[in-house]
Amino acid sequence: MDKKLRLLVSDDSKLLRKKLRAELEALDCEVIEAENGKEAIMKDLKDKPDGIILDIVMPEVGGIEALQVIKEVSPDIPVVMLSSAGTPQKIMKTLKMGAIDFIQKPYTSEQIKKAVDNIRRKAGKK
Repeated sequence: MDKKLRLLVSDDSKLLRKKLRAELEALDCEVIEAENGKEAIMKDLKDKPDGIILDIVMPEVGGIEALQVIKEVSPDIPVVMLSSAGTPQKIMKTLKMGAIDFIQKPYTSEQIKKAVDNIRRKAGKK
């Protein structure tokens, strides 16, 4: 079985995607990027990643709407929300919708490693 974890990172910040890609690749992950929720939904359908890291505030389709569609199409995919817009209501809403974690920006490398470990476990790639 291929142990490399395929992760979709969806954030409208190119800089954040680049930084996250470097951290995830150092954790032996293959990274697919999407710059908004609409693109994240399309790439989930086409590329079938093992897990998704999803921002909330994005153009076209936001992270909460993208999470809803992704969970309808791929109910078992582990999704970690990563956002600076983390009000307690949004955190609870995304967790109730099926996200496995919510990381507040700015994030730490330790939070990303923990999220990757959780996704790896849920995806059966431990």
